[in-house]
Amino acid sequence: MKKIFLSFIGLLLIVVLALFNFSEVRNYANATFGLDFSPINAIFPSSQEIDFNADIRPIFNTKCIACHGGVKESGGFSLFSREDALRKTKSGKSAIIVGKPDESEMVKRLLAKDPEERMPYHAEPLSKEEVEKIRQWIRQGAKWKDHWAYLPLEKPEIPKIDTAWGKNPIDNFVFEKQKEHGLSPSPPADRATLIRRLSLDLIGLPPTLEEVADFQNDKSEKAHEKVVDRLLASPHFGERWAAMWLDLARYADSKGYEKDTPRQIWRFRDYVIQSFNEDKPFDQFTIEQLAGDLLPEPTENQLIATAYHRNTTNNDEGGTDDEEFRTTALIDRVSNTWEVWQGITMGCVQCHSHPYDPFRHEEFYTSLAFFNNTRDEDIPAEYPIYQHFKPEEEAKILKIKNWIATQLTESEAKQKSKEIDYLLRIGEPKIHAHSFDTLTNAAMVDGKILGGGHLGFARLKNIDLSGKKELLLACGTNQDKGLVEIRKDRLDGEVVASFVPENTKSWWSMKKFAVKLKPTEGKHDLYFVFKNPTFENPQDYVCLIEWVLFLDNLIDESKPDASKIKQEILALLNTKSENTPIMQENQGDFRRKTQVFIRGNWLVKGQEVQPKTPKALPKFENYAPNRLGLAKWLVSQENPLTARVMVNRFWEQIFGTGIVETLEDFGSQGIKPTNQKLLDWLAVQFRDEYKWSVKKLLKTIVLSATYQQSSKSNKNLIEKDPDNRYLARGARVRLSAEQIRDQALAVSGLLSKKMYGQSVMPPQPEGVWQVVYSGEKWETSKDGDAWRRGIYTFWRRSVPYPSMMTFDASAREVCVSRRIRTNTPLQALVTLNDTVYIAAARGLAKQMLQEQGLENQLKKGYELLVFKKPTAQTLKVLHELYEKSLKYYQAKPDEVKKIVGKDAKPSGLKNLTALAATTVTANVLLNLDEVIMKE
Repeated sequence: MKKIFLSFIGLLLIVVLALFNFSEVRNYANATFGLDFSPINAIFPSSQEIDFNADIRPIFNTKCIACHGGVKESGGFSLFSREDALRKTKSGKSAIIVGKPDESEMVKRLLAKDPEERMPYHAEPLSKEEVEKIRQWIRQGAKWKDHWAYLPLEKPEIPKIDTAWGKNPIDNFVFEKQKEHGLSPSPPADRATLIRRLSLDLIGLPPTLEEVADFQNDKSEKAHEKVVDRLLASPHFGERWAAMWLDLARYADSKGYEKDTPRQIWRFRDYVIQSFNEDKPFDQFTIEQLAGDLLPEPTENQLIATAYHRNTTNNDEGGTDDEEFRTTALIDRVSNTWEVWQGITMGCVQCHSHPYDPFRHEEFYTSLAFFNNTRDEDIPAEYPIYQHFKPEEEAKILKIKNWIATQLTESEAKQKSKEIDYLLRIGEPKIHAHSFDTLTNAAMVDGKILGGGHLGFARLKNIDLSGKKELLLACGTNQDKGLVEIRKDRLDGEVVASFVPENTKSWWSMKKFAVKLKPTEGKHDLYFVFKNPTFENPQDYVCLIEWVLFLDNLIDESKPDASKIKQEILALLNTKSENTPIMQENQGDFRRKTQVFIRGNWLVKGQEVQPKTPKALPKFENYAPNRLGLAKWLVSQENPLTARVMVNRFWEQIFGTGIVETLEDFGSQGIKPTNQKLLDWLAVQFRDEYKWSVKKLLKTIVLSATYQQSSKSNKNLIEKDPDNRYLARGARVRLSAEQIRDQALAVSGLLSKKMYGQSVMPPQPEGVWQVVYSGEKWETSKDGDAWRRGIYTFWRRSVPYPSMMTFDASAREVCVSRRIRTNTPLQALVTLNDTVYIAAARGLAKQMLQEQGLENQLKKGYELLVFKKPTAQTLKVLHELYEKSLKYYQAKPDEVKKIVGKDAKPSGLKNLTALAATTVTANVLLNLDEVIMKE
């Protein structure tokens, strides 16, 4: 009876408190006893303010928006935005009546008993607590609120903490969050562990024994900072951080798709490495990559930077529609730009409005309009390209410019030199073969190049000939006596130009040459008529045309030596020089209009749109409606996302997990930040205080006490924070694919320090490159190039370097914001058997054998890898492994050469059998958990 009485008193007290606006108590009573306070709430509404982002948005996103969002609007009701939510539905009434939840159809449907009426439709009903939150929200005005990531970036106040643990403000934010979760910091890592961690994090390579000893012996207060400064100044810094960026840029040395032919784009990779080494401000880094070609007087490097968006795949397969795959590349550029710089999953918006975030379907295409006006057209030669001339060729270009300077006034010479330079290096706007139509006894050979038979013809439509005096062509043939006439407006119209194709001995050997045009004004259709009456087979091609380029005038041939200068220009145009795909903008008649794709179908066009950013983000009106304007807007003071997203990326690289774990998604479906105040503080520091300096940002992070903690765990840490989200211990994560390989080569003494240049082909298993329709072969590089850092490895999309793929590297067909770490048996099989790791083990073994006595040799190998002395137990296991291996090779001498190499000689070592046994031991050392992990 006493218990019943006390329970009754407790319930009575709860009801009384509920009447006086104790909303938390009401919620507790609701959850515990199932009491319905709706009548009381109607009379005594709660004063607790409902937070849309914290209380309402999660309910909508998980329970409602699948049927009432940006994709579907069942019943004409959408929760995409407040404006949508309050508008009239198909019934002619609004589902939400602001301030009146009991009159709101939404609430009525949530509480309906009939399963055909109740919402969510044919799903679990909302809890009473969730319904009550929605009622309170409507009563309080149905206020909407932007998602936290889209709110303006403001610098938070640095928390005051009651500890002397911290070294900089990062620690204050981290400590405050630790305290909230009943955690406390771990002690500092030992110096050997710390310098290894620093070296791997900042340059991607382990320290040397000498560097470790110097750090351990340096007792000054600045010892740690001196190591950091040395590593930040290292040329290998850029190589380590470029690896992260190349995943985002989907960099590869091949074009993708079925043919997956090689692509000369390695200069972009070098640009990225150099930019990180120079500590190029991230805002400048952004502008150069997205719009370097639109800068005034762009440099060669700024043009190469635009290859960022030429890293898209290109389909060279015959019969493919170039416009289709150009469009595919455009769509990728839109999704990539928003993901990399804004953490927005804009790819969701291609076919419909975003299911969860405030981005409408048409806004994908206002974004696409920024990129739709570029010159690239999915052509095998990948125009536009930047030609890189050799020194002797550059001397010829200078000679041509000097001649021009003697023939024209200073201003005219400057302009003409600029035109010639542009023609030689870029040469746009080319009109490609797929632009011809009305083909008669003519065809697109391999779907890419125009071929015309005797009396065949093809038309170029609506060409502006005003001021055009010359035509430049790329043409090839193995025939003689051919003729091509270019007729105006009709097949029998006036001949405005004609030429005899030069026999290049091969259809596919294209030669560039100039043809004089008859002065003509206005826009005209041009008919290219092919003739060669000597043909026995009328279906033979007179010639193949790759592209044509209409010029004002190549050179004024009335000037002295002009003919000779013209021939030198044409010779330079036909030089087989290296090139890099770049961005160039369409001008004049070449400009494209952008239309919405209905339901994402590129063949079904809707309304025309102009370049513009989404309404949910800061205003764009003050910026030019082109890629340069977009790039400047991305790094503007008004944009809150770029700095947040980028500091989160760098944080993830250091600690293994971002403050926002979903690096690719800062939207409402992304994982919430574990420490938003820290994220915002770092973002403001990066943008405003450090002026976008990556090195200053990284220095701040690694000088923090948070970074310097030991990674050792315990029961309390595992129970309270198993994933180390609140950083009460140091990060312990596996090294990246490149770092594992680079570390093995570094400690073995094999690693080449050579930087930059063309990609290399290190050893890989035979037969990996058995790809259809391709004669490409993997030929192992020589003279040390086989042992260069992983970032220089040739990256073919259809068959990426297998050992790196095993360690979760990306094929780089699309942007990858974060590599998801896995742990599979294949990884151990690679490090125990792959040619590179066997060679590294052999190199490590040779260093070990320089010591006297087996115990010293084993200690040396261990110390070279983890910079500590092995425990007695570890030493015992290694000793047993060595003895077992030695007996094996003594019993099977034919197996020795397989492990030490066919060309191995004792060269001062006791014998090859000892080298073989030591190599096996070294191979196991390279596979130790503490070696392939950063801890």
